[in-house]
Amino acid sequence: MLTESYSVNERGHLTLGGADTVELAERFGTPLYVFDENDIRANCREFKEALEKYYSGGSLVYYASKAFSCKEMYRIAASEGIGVDVVSGGELYTALSVGFPSDKICFHGNNKTVDELSFALDSKVGRIVVDNIYELETLNSLAEARGVKADILLRI
Repeated sequence: MLTESYSVNERGHLTLGGADTVELAERFGTPLYVFDENDIRANCREFKEALEKYYSGGSLVYYASKAFSCKEMYRIAASEGIGVDVVSGGELYTALSVGFPSDKICFHGNNKTVDELSFALDSKVGRIVVDNIYELETLNSLAEARGVKADILLRI
């Protein structure tokens, strides 16, 4: 999907957010991932505005971390007031490492380990998506041992 941040400069090079992609490739090598922060922020706001308009503001936009998980994406998501959907202990750790609000984290993913579920509970994530009866029973035991109640979504 092309946005206004994409262009072709006078040398015939693709630009993204004003940066010449050929020059970036020469400087940093390839493969190289380049994102326009302004585009990312605009997309976050567009989704938030649509949910507020059509769902009375009772919803939360979640960034799917599996698309691209790095500290800066979590910082951007936090500053835009959206949640993040993490699918591993590593993604959860990375989000928390930059101070992302744990109540706006949804821990998704199949085959979550006991350690990952424990980490999610101890971090007080907003929701844990449970994929099967084994995970439900494991999570229940872990939560019970901690004296907490896990907020879950059950995927069936």
